[in-house]
Amino acid sequence: MKKSLSEMTLEEMWKLFPIILSEHKSCWREWYNKEEKRIATFIGMKNIKIYHIGSTAINNIWAKPIVDILLEIPNDISMSVIKEMLLNNGYICMHEEKNRKSFNRGYTNEGFAEKVFHLHLHYYGDNDELFFRDYMNENFVLAKKYEKLKLSLWKEFKYNRDAYTNAKSSFVEKYTKCAKRKYRNRY
Repeated sequence: MKKSLSEMTLEEMWKLFPIILSEHKSCWREWYNKEEKRIATFIGMKNIKIYHIGSTAINNIWAKPIVDILLEIPNDISMSVIKEMLLNNGYICMHEEKNRKSFNRGYTNEGFAEKVFHLHLHYYGDNDELFFRDYMNENFVLAKKYEKLKLSLWKEFKYNRDAYTNAKSSFVEKYTKCAKRKYRNRY
């Protein structure tokens, strides 16, 4: 009998869900669009903001075939209320901090489903991911440098998602700062 996801150690999870990169696929935008509508429907609040973020939202670069979504909510809405809605609609809570929660959908006991989503729940204004996404999409040469960095880290950190993310962090932080200076009032 296989362990449930909640019973697995982090190392077991990383083995079941390794880092996989693939060429950019146009279907990622379609997956996002359908999931955005689904989320908006079951949450049913007009004052939420939903965005496609992460490498699948950056044009023409290799990425993990996992669509990242940023869900921003007003400060007067309880994250616990939104968390319950997400859990009741197929998401699994993977990490919680005071003002941030992360969820996934498409992780199974056998590995990745056909469509996989990571959802980042934040309050309004906690949206550095949008600045980075836009900056990469407007700077093709930098986006390709980011792709090259990701490809160089892929095999080394195939079974260690945290190390993979940490190894990219200085690049992401540097260009997020540049983006925030350029797009000061965008979000």
